Amino acid sequence: MSAVYFASDFHLGTPAKLDSISREKQLIQWLDSSKSNMESLYLVGDVFDFWFDYKKVVPRGFIRILGKLAELKDRGIPIYYFTGNHDLWMFDYLQHELEIPIYHQPIETVIQGKKMLIGHGDGLGPGDHGYKFIKKVFSNRTAQYLFRWIHPDVGISLANFFSSKSREAQDAIQEFLGPEKEWLIQFAEEQLLTKDYDYLVFGHRHLPIDYKLKNGKSRYINLGDWLSFQSFAVMMEGEMKLHFHNNPDGKIAAY
Repeated sequence: MSAVYFASDFHLGTPAKLDSISREKQLIQWLDSSKSNMESLYLVGDVFDFWFDYKKVVPRGFIRILGKLAELKDRGIPIYYFTGNHDLWMFDYLQHELEIPIYHQPIETVIQGKKMLIGHGDGLGPGDHGYKFIKKVFSNRTAQYLFRWIHPDVGISLANFFSSKSREAQDAIQEFLGPEKEWLIQFAEEQLLTKDYDYLVFGHRHLPIDYKLKNGKSRYINLGDWLSFQSFAVMMEGEMKLHFHNNPDGKIAAY
């Protein structure tokens, strides 16, 4: 039975409970165990803790995951890549090398007959005004052009320092805060006022969440992360469920 897989927030390049290379190997195990029935794969942001598309330079590391994505594409499996707040400077490298489309904003789509809204989730909903301002700066073409002229050894080191500070702030909140304080739930409820979705799927929150929204039908799914939870979602026959890879203690924060 074919299945659609969703995952986000690998943050490859940064240490966590598992160092980055060990975490990357774990991801390869997961993809190998899933590819036999994989209909398609959605990577919903922050695959890398930092990425910048230089014209002539590929950031060091990540050879295993890039090779595995190439293998999956060669098997005919569609892959869809969404940028997050840590890899928003991913432009056309994957698209050029592997024909993987890159999305910088949430998209609407239909999967297995279900209406979906899919995106990383950064900067959506109320609050987080500081980040929203920073994202506008980082999305500015002039800022991107100027950063490109910094030597990669300096630029990547500087970016990794600020990435670690941003990630530490996000990881500090690993409990469900309730719908009134979960910005992405508030964003999802607002979207449902004007459009009909079965699933609204995001990453960014670093917490596996499966939450039934006010209309009693639609569900907000947060994919969690691979720093702490090794969580991902699978859709089969129109039903989406969260799972945990090699993590028997993995729990869904809200259901």
